Amino acid sequence: MTNQRKAALAAMLLVSTVSMQAQTAGTPAKTTTKKAVKKKAPVESATERELRELREQMLNQQGQINALKQQVADRDAKLATAASDAQAANASAAAATAQAQSVSSSLQQNNEAVTALSSSVTDLKNSNAGLAQTISDTKKDITAAMESPIALHYKGVTITPGGFFALESAYRTRALNADINTPFNATPYQGAGQAHTSELNLSGRPTRPTVLVEGNAGPFKLLGYLEADFQSAGVTSNDNQSNSYTLRQRQAFAQVALNSGLTVTGGQMWSLVTETKKGTDNRTENTPLVIDHQYNVGFSWARQAALRVQQKIGITTIAASLENAQIIYSATNANANFFIGNAGAGGGLYDQLANYSSNVAPDIIVKAAFDPKVGHYEIGGLARFFRDRYYPGQTNTPPTAAGGTNDTKTGGGFFANARFPITHYVDFGVHGLAGTGVGRYGTSTLPDVTVHPNGTLAPIKGYQGLVSIELHPNKKLDLFGYGGGEYAQRTVYVNTLGPAATIGRLVGYAPPTASNAGCNTETLPTSTGNGFAGGAPYNPGTPASCLGATRAIFEGTAGYTYRFYNGPRGRLQYTLQYSYLTRTGWVGVGGAPKATNNMVFTSLRYYLP
Repeated sequence: MTNQRKAALAAMLLVSTVSMQAQTAGTPAKTTTKKAVKKKAPVESATERELRELREQMLNQQGQINALKQQVADRDAKLATAASDAQAANASAAAATAQAQSVSSSLQQNNEAVTALSSSVTDLKNSNAGLAQTISDTKKDITAAMESPIALHYKGVTITPGGFFALESAYRTRALNADINTPFNATPYQGAGQAHTSELNLSGRPTRPTVLVEGNAGPFKLLGYLEADFQSAGVTSNDNQSNSYTLRQRQAFAQVALNSGLTVTGGQMWSLVTETKKGTDNRTENTPLVIDHQYNVGFSWARQAALRVQQKIGITTIAASLENAQIIYSATNANANFFIGNAGAGGGLYDQLANYSSNVAPDIIVKAAFDPKVGHYEIGGLARFFRDRYYPGQTNTPPTAAGGTNDTKTGGGFFANARFPITHYVDFGVHGLAGTGVGRYGTSTLPDVTVHPNGTLAPIKGYQGLVSIELHPNKKLDLFGYGGGEYAQRTVYVNTLGPAATIGRLVGYAPPTASNAGCNTETLPTSTGNGFAGGAPYNPGTPASCLGATRAIFEGTAGYTYRFYNGPRGRLQYTLQYSYLTRTGWVGVGGAPKATNNMVFTSLRYYLP
């Protein structure tokens, strides 16, 4: 079959198909009820047969196409469902992934937590072991504190007892009839009977109880301190049987300290002249390590009633003090035209056997202390006021008290202290005080004033100095050495008042015209027994014709302290001291007298913890 013929048949078949579809889509054919008449099928031609076969092929192809469409539709539906399922699966996978990540993170956190918990458990075990030990130690400390408290607590204040118990001894080659305190300026010249006898005195009177009371009030702290010993002598006190000595007030003061560094202290205390270890703080006084309770010649100090104000500024402390005054007087050939004070009034609770000056003003002391990283340094000044009442008419004929007048002289001086380590085991110190009227602040108590012929007072120039070296080779042992001296200047005036016999006579302290001729000549006992102190046989001879006014006193000291025990139960220590003393008088008629003394002291003390 040619191509043209095939195309014609295809066209005819297409037209026939379209016509059949149109009839099928149009009005429905009328239904006939007549029984179809069976006709004889015509004989098909070759063309008709080809057309029929093509039509059948097309119908088959259409069925295949429809089947393919249905398959495609089913496939699309399945693809859509699969896509939806895939999307849901992706979402589920994402959720599962997120959950897995969360679970992984949680597992990691759990692992870290388990690791940390394991470490904490280990630490807790160690802590529990340490805590158990701490509790055990704390229990021991609490038990120890209850059984052996360092301090007592009462109504918000802390009370700390302290001090020491002591047995001490003093041996002197020149007897002074003195306890542990040495009256340096009373060391006898060779003309005194005491200069030819030694003495050995044992004493428990240095025993010293102390109590410290502290209260914290927030912006300020309150403090009270009491320190006493038994080295005083009342009217009935003696060494005969009961050792009935009075309790001596050494220190008794109250203090308020502000957080700003301002401190105010009032009461009985060490003078501000005394060297301290820290600032100008009370209870840090740097006294020599000696046994002698008069310390060492050249050491400047006093313990007296005072009001002290101090302010700390960095490494510097500035302080000022008003302190109770007293005058030490000495004069030769003085006219009887003045007075300084009087004997103590028993009703006023002063010793009736002691003299007291009528003071016009307290002593005024100022000091600056410096505490750098190495050493401690101080500079200060002292102002004093000396008043007496003098009578110009005393030299009249007849004498008269008319015109009696009060007169006040001023005195004072400057002082400095320095103490610093030479090595880790050696401390070096130097002290000096110089001025007029400063004798009572020296441990030898040389005179402050003398008197003019007209009855007015004249301050005496004086000097005091001390060099110290202290070694600390270990915690148990201290070695110490001190060398010091004190000097009082000769102060005299020519008398121009009174009877002719006294005109031209030298008046004052240590006049060169005074006799020292008998200072080295021993004399017989001076009196017979009369039942009183100083009567026979307690009446050694004293030099005749011997003024012996002291020019200078020097003392060298060496010793050691050994601590047998120093721990929570206190401190037990032994101290041995040797001192050599010289006392030299001013030159007078007959020369300048000199006295010496060798002294050995021992001390056994138990300090409270």
